[in-house]
Amino acid sequence: SVFIFIFHQCICVSLCLPLSTHKNHVSLPVSVQLVKLCIGMIDAGKAYNTANKQFVNGIRELAQQSTKDEVIEVMMKWQLNWLIRPFFFFPLSSQILFDQAQRSIKTQLQTFVKEDLRKFKESKKHFDKVSEEKEAALARNAQAPRNKQHEVEEATNILTATRKCFRHIVLDYVLQINVLQSKRRSEILKSVKALLTGTFCTVRVPGGCMCVFQLDQLVVDAAKDKRDMEQKHSTIQQKDFSNDDTKLEYNVDAEKGIAMEGYLFKRASNAFKTWNRRWFSIQNNQLVYQKKFKDNPTVVVEDLRLCTVKHCEDVERRFCFEVVSPTKSCMMQADSEKLRQAWIKAVQNSIATAFRERGDEEEKLDRRASTSTGSLDSGGEPKEKPLKGESALQKVLTIPGNSCCCDCGQPDPRWASINLGITLCIQCSGIHRSLGVHFSKVRSLTLDTWEPELLKLMCGLGNQVVNGIFEARREELVARKPQPGDPRQDIEAYIKAKYVERRFVRRPSDEELRTKVVSLSKQEKRLSSSNEHLPPRPPPTPPMAMPAVLPPASPCREPVFYEPKDCSAGLQLYWAAGARSLPDMAEALAHGAPVNWVNAEDQKRTPLIMAVQGGSLVTCEFLLQNAANVNQQDAQGRAPLHHATILGHTGQVCLFLKRGANQNAADMEEKTPLSMAVEAANADIVTLLRLAKMNEEMREAEGYSDETYQDIFQDFTQMASNDPELLNRYEQYNTPRPGP
Repeated sequence: SVFIFIFHQCICVSLCLPLSTHKNHVSLPVSVQLVKLCIGMIDAGKAYNTANKQFVNGIRELAQQSTKDEVIEVMMKWQLNWLIRPFFFFPLSSQILFDQAQRSIKTQLQTFVKEDLRKFKESKKHFDKVSEEKEAALARNAQAPRNKQHEVEEATNILTATRKCFRHIVLDYVLQINVLQSKRRSEILKSVKALLTGTFCTVRVPGGCMCVFQLDQLVVDAAKDKRDMEQKHSTIQQKDFSNDDTKLEYNVDAEKGIAMEGYLFKRASNAFKTWNRRWFSIQNNQLVYQKKFKDNPTVVVEDLRLCTVKHCEDVERRFCFEVVSPTKSCMMQADSEKLRQAWIKAVQNSIATAFRERGDEEEKLDRRASTSTGSLDSGGEPKEKPLKGESALQKVLTIPGNSCCCDCGQPDPRWASINLGITLCIQCSGIHRSLGVHFSKVRSLTLDTWEPELLKLMCGLGNQVVNGIFEARREELVARKPQPGDPRQDIEAYIKAKYVERRFVRRPSDEELRTKVVSLSKQEKRLSSSNEHLPPRPPPTPPMAMPAVLPPASPCREPVFYEPKDCSAGLQLYWAAGARSLPDMAEALAHGAPVNWVNAEDQKRTPLIMAVQGGSLVTCEFLLQNAANVNQQDAQGRAPLHHATILGHTGQVCLFLKRGANQNAADMEEKTPLSMAVEAANADIVTLLRLAKMNEEMREAEGYSDETYQDIFQDFTQMASNDPELLNRYEQYNTPRPGP
């Protein structure tokens, strides 16, 4: 009875095991396993009964052969008879159980497994075949080129027909899965009921009557569920899904944080640019995809806040769109225009949601900071650090024109192009990223850290100044400026015409350019003459033109400039850098001036060297942001770092070292910046150069961290931008020296 009770409990527990389904894979392990276990139990039980019967017969034969031995005869009669009795009666009861199991479990369930499961497997093969046909139709539809209309129509018609057939097969397949599961339960319940009913007449199982009642109720419920499923299936089959393709192709699971998921074709980054179908999803502010369902997701975009999404009409395939991040771009293709629009909208909504969540977090942090009490430095002024978030945003947006996007006019921009000095909305910033960093370098006004010199650069230009340069001829050419809400392709075309083709830039006449250059050269001379503590710069080689002399600004030297024979945009950039005029520098670059232009008439100096001579940290930053070569040397073999060291410009030395300046380069006199700083007894510059050299030597050491080095350079950067007089030790401790 214990064996029967345990067997009964195992059967009841097995009824709780669900049907195992996973995408297109369906298994019915419980029914098959139960049949196998039942067959094994019956075979083992029959073998046991046979062995038991042989054992009992062996004892009886032993007793018959020992009748002449009185001791054995008495023991067999009284002792072994009691031993044999259980072995004789147990096979009788177990045989009844085995026979009942044979009829109720093995025969009935085996018929279900062989017939019903065989039909199910055949329908599954049909489903797999139609699935493969649909995948082939999707691939053919994706490959159809947009310029071959007949191929597009043919692929679309095949996909429509295949998809319609696939839907009906899917619905039939799902119904068969559910019906089979319900029937599986029903068959197992009937078998167990028959087994319990057959065994109750022989053995009393605790709670047996109650179990039989529960089983009867479960069978009734299963039949009702089957009728409901068939009715729902009939209703769904009658529904028309022809105009609802999009909902069948992707899924949204808000509870799991999934904004969008579904299949897309992805263009590989290899040389062959192959397209592969992958399962994409937008979740946790990331864009990820999987090759197979159980694979770990591959992250395409780490942070959607730094990305933008755009239509792609310049590729051969249709329904393509691109997600562009600061480091890479991902080209994808949807199965239809509806799906493409849905994915683009999902990405845009995810970006907006991420910004709102980040804004809420920053607001909470600001509240905590404002409620915190006291300061360790309460006795002095707070130390200004690199700005981040609302501080940088507020300073930049106060510049005229910066409160709206420079290109489309969208209010409250949150992005900037640091080499152009303009503010941008999220959509235009994505377009600027796609142009490449040689045209525009995009940075967030709220998420990124802003160094003081970079912030001053943004404040020295602004949308109003830059648009005055890049849109000077827009009205003359009757070109419409985009507005917020215009199609992305229109805004993108306008931005390319504005910054790449420079279609709206007004080209100055030769006379206008000459006047501009002369004015800038005079301005540069006035500035250089006002800095009496700086060593004088040797005058340029005089051309044939007559010199014009300015009134002397100081008793130390008389500033002289020479009117150039030939003017160019490069010469304008050269003198504008020395005159510290960011708008004129931006105008020269817009006119096509090479940022590394060399003035052959002034010892082969570059605009960056002139910016050093002008003593402005911001003009140096502007040229470096526009790809100026920090190591380009003049006729004397001196790079910008040499000149900054000679002039005692500590902030510029710090800036050049951070930008990779070669401090080991020697000039024509075999002098390095360090030897020049030691000769001039400039302690700050010597310290910076030696720290940079030590950091370079120790960088390869295991476990080395350059945090201290970065902190020291950060302090020098802050002083150079906010308190330059603190670094003006060259004037305090040294008398004016003749120029080298």
